[in-house]
Amino acid sequence: QVQLVESGGGLVQTGGSLRLSCAASGLGVSGVMMGWNRQGPGVQRDWVARISSGGYTIYADSVKGRFTISRDIVKNTVYLQMNSLKPEDTGVYYCNGDLIHWGQGIQVTVSS
Repeated sequence: QVQLVESGGGLVQTGGSLRLSCAASGLGVSGVMMGWNRQGPGVQRDWVARISSGGYTIYADSVKGRFTISRDIVKNTVYLQMNSLKPEDTGVYYCNGDLIHWGQGIQVTVSS
């Protein structure tokens, strides 16, 4: 059974940083596409960043240059480093594995 457990969210001021973690079990983070999605208030869930099994990374235009996705194969964990945070980055962030497995989500709130 696949489990994805997010951590590291919280409240931060505009311009601040947070690092989200996604600890995986039942799935190897180096063997599948892993990603982060977010759902802001009143909007649909959209993808933010992805890392392929080969380590190739892609980002949504809204976060390019500010967010970095990475993985630790030994810890079987995927990270999302978020810098220069803006109020519009506020939302629930979800870890995604192999496009079909989801974590429970974690709240990120950026105050203005």
